[in-house]
Amino acid sequence: MKQCTHADALPDPEPAPLGETCPECLRDGTDPVQLRLCLTCGHVGCCDSSPRRHATEHHNRTGHPVMRTHEPGEDWRWCFVDHVLL
Repeated sequence: MKQCTHADALPDPEPAPLGETCPECLRDGTDPVQLRLCLTCGHVGCCDSSPRRHATEHHNRTGHPVMRTHEPGEDWRWCFVDHVLL
């Protein structure tokens, strides 16, 4: 089973969300489908089902490896680098 090699380096406690929704979607006038929280810096971005995929764009731009869902009732995490659910 593939493991995430980045989870141990995440800040503890995790960063507070920098906003309540995806700022890039607000700027672009698009609607986010689901929100994701960067566990390195607290950026909130939309998921890959959204038109612009801002959470993935944030990872590609910054290299921040792990995000978690920012949806109520969900608690999973995803490592962009290792391509594994945590």
